[in-house]
Amino acid sequence: MSVAYRYSNHNRQYRHHHYYLLILVVILLLVVVPIKSDSSEAEILFRFSKSLQKNGATANWNTKVSPCDKNTDKPNWDNVICENGFVFGLQLESKGLSGTIDVDALKDLPNFRTISVMNNNLEGPLPNLSKLAGLKTAYFTNNKFSGQIDNTLFEGMHWLKKLHLANNQFSGKIPSVLGQLPKLTELRLENNKFEGQIPDFVQERLMDMNFANNSLEGPIPHGLASLKPSAFEGNDLCDGPLSKCTSEPKVALWTIILVVIAVAAAVAAIVVVIIILRRGKQTPETETRPTPTLSGAAGGATNQTGAPSAADLNKMEQGSNQAMAAPAPDQSPEGTGGLNNNKRPEVQAIQKLLFLKDDIEKFDLPDLLKASAEILGSGVFGSTYKAALSMGRVMVVKRFRQMNNVGKEDFHEHMRRLGRLSHKNLLPVVAFYYRKEEKLLVSEYVNNVSLAVHLHGNKSRGQPSLDWPTRLKIVKGVAKGLLYLYNELPSLTAPHGHLKSSNVLLNESYEPLLTDYALLPVVNLEHAQEHMIAYKSPEFKHSGRITRKNDVWTLGILILEIITGKFPSNFLQQGKGSDTDLATWVRSVVNEDMTEVDVFEKEMRGTTNSEGEMMKLLKIALGCCDLDMEKRFDMKEAMERIEEVKERDGDDDFYSTRGLSDDYTQVSMNI
Repeated sequence: MSVAYRYSNHNRQYRHHHYYLLILVVILLLVVVPIKSDSSEAEILFRFSKSLQKNGATANWNTKVSPCDKNTDKPNWDNVICENGFVFGLQLESKGLSGTIDVDALKDLPNFRTISVMNNNLEGPLPNLSKLAGLKTAYFTNNKFSGQIDNTLFEGMHWLKKLHLANNQFSGKIPSVLGQLPKLTELRLENNKFEGQIPDFVQERLMDMNFANNSLEGPIPHGLASLKPSAFEGNDLCDGPLSKCTSEPKVALWTIILVVIAVAAAVAAIVVVIIILRRGKQTPETETRPTPTLSGAAGGATNQTGAPSAADLNKMEQGSNQAMAAPAPDQSPEGTGGLNNNKRPEVQAIQKLLFLKDDIEKFDLPDLLKASAEILGSGVFGSTYKAALSMGRVMVVKRFRQMNNVGKEDFHEHMRRLGRLSHKNLLPVVAFYYRKEEKLLVSEYVNNVSLAVHLHGNKSRGQPSLDWPTRLKIVKGVAKGLLYLYNELPSLTAPHGHLKSSNVLLNESYEPLLTDYALLPVVNLEHAQEHMIAYKSPEFKHSGRITRKNDVWTLGILILEIITGKFPSNFLQQGKGSDTDLATWVRSVVNEDMTEVDVFEKEMRGTTNSEGEMMKLLKIALGCCDLDMEKRFDMKEAMERIEEVKERDGDDDFYSTRGLSDDYTQVSMNI
């Protein structure tokens, strides 16, 4: 055997030995590395949980147990998403969490790709997501995040596909870097306080984008022109799917200079004239004489801007039936403070109401303040009073103090949206007055009382109760009005938001008219959460969340109130637990197959041959109040089911004589 052969054989054996050694090292790595990773993942997540002020959602997180099961690929920890045995993401939705998101802890998870903390109470600025470079989806909707978002928070996020930031309090400009992220397909920014122009978006596969209800302005970028108009409403935008922008001609610099000089000179002249007039009128007699009051009996005053002062409007709450601007006996008509002083047309120009309907006779704020006022009610938002104008019209004015959730421009835009609504079951807002401290909403007076009075007030006064056909008519009208709001205001999470029997008026033919609708976006958030019906729903009480099915739940409660005659708030006050409501009480009274039911108001049960239809409506109401939102009806389904309910079992043509409206005057009465 030659030396060369022995050397070659030895070399092959040496190489085989190295192959075996390499395989052994790979096996050891496959065994050892995951164990180390498991331990570090557990420690990372446990450290992350410390940044949350409420840790009930992480109660079973234990560093002694791996977050993910390597064999089944299922999570051992609650609210953890696993993939290939590693932590892939977190799903902490509707857990009542508060505090902040510690991205510095999460950045050490190499396979972390998704996070959802929707419907919580997290606050502060948006976390620096750029530290999670591999993140694909981020859901932060329905929290209390605020502040401006810098471009640096998204730098290097080339894998980000979905970003949901809706229903927070973000402000400033939309980060322009979002328009450059190559894989971005979904961006939800609605219901925030973003301002300025929308940046350009160069992505080719933009599937779901929404910028509604911010303070954005200017033209919509060409890359977003294919989106629906509803994705941009509630802003001052143009082009794209909206109306075209009006190009304003450029003004030469010298023209601007001349205009500025002219305006400055005019202002100076006005100031000089005012000073001269004031000095001329400041005699002892005029200084001691009281100014004409908003009401001669109440002594209200008008401030120098011509707007009603708080004292003026307080007079309206007192329910005086006297003329609200008549001079007192000891006052001269030539006084300097009168609202109807013909010598001050510039003041009257400031006082104009802004009308939302073209088919109504116009009047000014002084006309309203001079009107005879009668208090109709006072609640947590302000007061409501009846004003009889000198021209013969009778209006209802609602005064709101807690309505500063948006600025003046946004408030005006929202009122214009309400002014475009038109439905026989909505009481239209015909005009409004804006002042920072308070707002006035004006509507036509309805010569009847609210549904709440008919259900609960007439009993104490010995008045006849509503019969079954009338109650059914009211339910159908309310449902039609709600469905219309849902169709016309698709960007609002709760298009009504404050549905209750006192916010349903009945006209002379007992046709229901919804009031106080679509005010959720403009009412102060803290005040709304404490008082508005939308925030009394099960989903908000349990998870701090308002959904599109919120008004369906309030509709169900209202139907139960109508057919049982029970006042819902009584159950919240008398119930044994925080979850006690009218629907819970009804379920506790009826048996499972609903064959024994003793919940209908006795006055309504007098109608013969209607028990089956009453039972049908009761089941619909409970379906609207289902605690499981997935099982709860949506508004369209609720409307369709309500429409199928008849006044008498097997009889489609029987109608209440009191509830008879113009729609049914031609229908034969088969009694």
